[in-house]
Amino acid sequence: MLYRLFKIPARIALPFYCRKLSISNKKCLTAKGPLLLACNHPNSFLDAVILATLFHQPIYSLARGDAFNKKWAAFLLKQFNILPVYRKREGAEHLHKNYETFDACREIFKQNGIVLIFSEALCENEWHLRTIKKGTARIAVSAWEENIPLQVLPVAINYNCFHYFGKNIHLHFGEPVIQPGAVPEKAKLLNSVTSQLEAQLRNMVYEIDKEDKSKQADLFSTPVSTLKKIVLAIPAMAGFVLHYPLFFPVEKIVASKAFHSVHYDSIMVGMLFALYPLYIFLICLITYFLLGGYWWAVVLFAIPFCGWSYLQVKKQIR
Repeated sequence: MLYRLFKIPARIALPFYCRKLSISNKKCLTAKGPLLLACNHPNSFLDAVILATLFHQPIYSLARGDAFNKKWAAFLLKQFNILPVYRKREGAEHLHKNYETFDACREIFKQNGIVLIFSEALCENEWHLRTIKKGTARIAVSAWEENIPLQVLPVAINYNCFHYFGKNIHLHFGEPVIQPGAVPEKAKLLNSVTSQLEAQLRNMVYEIDKEDKSKQADLFSTPVSTLKKIVLAIPAMAGFVLHYPLFFPVEKIVASKAFHSVHYDSIMVGMLFALYPLYIFLICLITYFLLGGYWWAVVLFAIPFCGWSYLQVKKQIR
């Protein structure tokens, strides 16, 4: 229920978070299940949010099991189609719970659903693909053993930065990995699927040194025409001023708690997503009482437009 409720506003908000979203092979966004998305994991739960927002069909995401330790959190996460996966670092005593999640995944596949897994099993804010774990292959092979016609689709998500608002994001889709005709022994099949995924992802995930600003600019920067800069100059300045009272206090609070955490970007987006409608409502309310009439409606559209204008002309690589 909550998944469907939040998907529409998340899709509306996406252009205000992503300055530029480039997608290779857009037809994948309309793909039907049974499908397992095998993705890299550079930016915490924001990776899952972006994919869940873009795909037409609902997505079930696998997340680290310790996020489900509290009953209220477990209940809330499940409302957003999130299922737990436990690693040894979360306690070996919880590993048996993964069988329940794998069973749930197979049931989703039987209903032609889509599951998202982060195949590196670790999140790091960097332009680098880490070793692909065998968990993805295990889920795929367990589905094939039950004659489920599952496809595994490699997905690479690349961000121009991890600590600044107004992202340029490149999303790449590979070729689906399917069940082989002649099925080898299980160990060889697990290795084969993992190798195929890793080979494709290495071609799609950018390799950039954190200090190499030149390469970052070459890969991510999008030229802004002089005409566009002139047309958007005034609304962009207004956008900066109008959003300062909301954005910068939130940024200071989140930075003080999580700037050096891989979750910083996701927390920023989550807090702004929650607070922005309230901020707009407050300004519209003040406008109504001060000016009356329908000036509040002008403000309702003008403030987001000015914010969008600022994102279009602001510096892309920092």
